[in-house]
Amino acid sequence: MIGPWTAVDASQTQSIASNDDVVRARQLVRALAQKCKLSLVDQTKFITAASELARNTLVYGGGGSLQAGLVRDTLGRVGVAAVFEDSGPGIPDIDLALTDGWTSGGGLGLGLSGSRRLVDVFELDTEAGRGTTVTVVKWSR
Repeated sequence: MIGPWTAVDASQTQSIASNDDVVRARQLVRALAQKCKLSLVDQTKFITAASELARNTLVYGGGGSLQAGLVRDTLGRVGVAAVFEDSGPGIPDIDLALTDGWTSGGGLGLGLSGSRRLVDVFELDTEAGRGTTVTVVKWSR
C-alpha cells in the first residue's frame, strides 16, 4: 500500500467491474473497519466513502480494482486503508472535480468531495489519459 504507513497484515484485492463488485467492495471495507474496531460512526463514514469511490471507479474509470487492508502509522495508530485504481480517462481538472456539486455525469457531484470529508487521509493521483488512483485511510480513535 502507498503511503507513510505499513501494512498490519496482508491486503486484500477486489476487482471492480460490475455493480455486484461495488457491493463486494463495500462488504470488504466494512469487515476491515470492524476488524480495526472503528467506532460505528467512523465505520459508516469510511464505508460510505469507499462505496462512492468504488462506484466512481466503475462508472467513470470503466472499472478497476480496490486494494484494502489494515495499516499502522509511525505514531502507532491503526487504521483501514483503501486504494481504488482504474485505467480510465483520468480527471483533467482536479480542483473542479473536488468542488461540491460539480459532476461530469448525472450524479449529485458529491462523490469525490464528499469522500474526502469522510476520511482522515485522501490522496488523489490522476492525469488525463492515464487513469486515477484514490487512496483513503480512516484511523481508529
